Amino acid sequence: MQLQDSGVQYSRWDDSSQDEVSVAVAAVSSTEEASSWESSHPRLSRKLCSGKLGVAMKVLAGMATFWAVFILGYITGYFVHKCK
Repeated sequence: MQLQDSGVQYSRWDDSSQDEVSVAVAAVSSTEEASSWESSHPRLSRKLCSGKLGVAMKVLAGMATFWAVFILGYITGYFVHKCK
């Protein structure tokens, strides 16, 4: 993945009642945006990331992430708040 060139300019007006912020981001073509794995396996990537299978995988990944964070928080909270 390539980094995008971006520039941020901030200038304060003389009457100090308004601020001006300008943000410029260089556009990246879709061929540059695709990772090397996606470009080398387009059919597999399309199947796993879209359609019913893609939605099911995203739901399962979300649920797995939720439970991992929940269990980690439970264990951390147990040891932090344990009575001595």
